[in-house]
Amino acid sequence: MDERFHEALRRGLDAFGIALPAGAGELLERYADRLLAWNRKVNLTSITEPAEVAEKHLVDSLVVLPAIASARTLLDVGAGAGLPGVPLACARRDLAVTCCDSVAKKVAFVKAVSAELGVDVRAVAVRAEGAPEREKLSRADAVVSRALADPEAWVPLGARYLAEGGVLVAMLGRDADRARLETIGATAGLALAGLDRYELPLSRSARAIATWRSR
Repeated sequence: MDERFHEALRRGLDAFGIALPAGAGELLERYADRLLAWNRKVNLTSITEPAEVAEKHLVDSLVVLPAIASARTLLDVGAGAGLPGVPLACARRDLAVTCCDSVAKKVAFVKAVSAELGVDVRAVAVRAEGAPEREKLSRADAVVSRALADPEAWVPLGARYLAEGGVLVAMLGRDADRARLETIGATAGLALAGLDRYELPLSRSARAIATWRSR
């Protein structure tokens, strides 16, 4: 990876006060390298500039770390190329991650890169429809999605995969209204536990992370 990648990753980590354990930075760089290498043959991501990969894929995934601090298992629904699940597994080697997606080529990439990196990531080719037993998806301490950005659709679906006492995470864009998110959670039997707004330091892209827990 070039210097722009390293600078974007460093600035992002510094901006959010994220301290990576030894070896995690190397794993993240190897993941990004393999993502871009595969992407030249298989369409995995529209983001192809190394600095953008560092910020919009890696840093944006790692911002979830505080929300899942107490989790030992994580389910990433609609994970695509393994985002945010694989970067989170790189940063937390004690975290058992399951990534599910309905697109076989993306699942194949997650399986290959996870084996290469030696991280605890299981990849499953399935469309999550709210039936974890039938889909062979275990309930998790933390359930997250980047792909399903519409909270009305995501919250009632994701809640079905939560283990007792677990946390449901939605990675949102600029339009994140607290009252609306509280109502959506209440309908699914969850209480809004947090809404953190932030801006990526280089692109200035506005983001938000919403979390819910059982009422």
